Amino acid sequence: MTGTPDLLYSDVEDDLRDSVRALLTDRCSPGSVLARIESDTPYDLGLWRTLAVELGLAGLLVPEKLGGQGASAREAAVVLEELGAAVAPVPFLGSAVLATCALLCCATDIADRTVGRLASGEAVAALAVPLPTAPGAAFPDGVRADQTGTLNGRVTSVADASVADLLVIPAIGPDGPGLYEVAADTPGVRITMPIALDLTRPISDIELDGVPSRLLAGPGTAVAALDHALLTGAGLLASEQLGLAQWCLDETVRYLGERHQFGRVVGSFQALKHRLADLWLETVSARAAARNAADALASGSPGAPVAVAVAQAYGAAAAVRAAEECVQLHGGIGMTWEHPAHLYLKRAKSDEIALGTPGRHRAALARLVGLPPAG
Repeated sequence: MTGTPDLLYSDVEDDLRDSVRALLTDRCSPGSVLARIESDTPYDLGLWRTLAVELGLAGLLVPEKLGGQGASAREAAVVLEELGAAVAPVPFLGSAVLATCALLCCATDIADRTVGRLASGEAVAALAVPLPTAPGAAFPDGVRADQTGTLNGRVTSVADASVADLLVIPAIGPDGPGLYEVAADTPGVRITMPIALDLTRPISDIELDGVPSRLLAGPGTAVAALDHALLTGAGLLASEQLGLAQWCLDETVRYLGERHQFGRVVGSFQALKHRLADLWLETVSARAAARNAADALASGSPGAPVAVAVAQAYGAAAAVRAAEECVQLHGGIGMTWEHPAHLYLKRAKSDEIALGTPGRHRAALARLVGLPPAG
């Protein structure tokens, strides 16, 4: 990695955080999220339109010449911190990060027009790969394309597909791997939503039966475009995990400072102070790893794969630990549906396998730095 990573937040990033946090505080309270996931419309598309159009977040990673904000992974990381802290049910990761990054790498007229639609908030897209797919994984072969671009096959566990207008689908064509674009309402496309652990980010299964498509990228570009999207998504997911962990820590400290037992504030007990101190240290370390990954992605550093692997190997476990401690240290109330702690635990556990498990990223890190395999 060249240069010194900049882990500090800029004034622009702080201003962006303030704007996103203010909107989420007003529109995405824990109570409203709980109510929404119990309904038939778990996604808050009204909130998404405000984030995408009024704040311009859908086009953060899109160059200005294509209608976006021309920002970088650093700004997107700040947004994901706040979305993670609110477990906001919006398709930012699937559309503004994964699908958008894949399309930008295609660099064709069709892809550029689609990117413009996503950046303006006119449309939502989903990258049709299983959410657990890690950077560097083999190109998916669950969908096949014939000479005319007609698609047949099935993809499971796709993030944000249930609210997508467009699907970016990796498929094996006559000449090899390719990326194809399909409108979600095309006859022959069937999207179903299995019951998911994390109800704030539902997953979908997609079946394609003789579906016409438009080719976005052929074998020379498709593999690299998909891997870039997955690498960027994994690196930025660490910031979502950071925001989640920070909320759990802050909420637990607040609760233990108010709760009394045996005539004392619960937070004054030494054993609990030690647990909170350990949790604070893990969260601070996760912040350093997430910021390093975002900075490496933003600067195009050749060390970005290493930074992403470190951030995911550490941050995923830190988020789960923070959520587990939040549930446990809230005592009985933390075990109830009415308290939002379970939302954060479910998101943390879902994120732990999204875009590669910590074990998968540790193995990738070992290869990247030249460590011999275990055993």
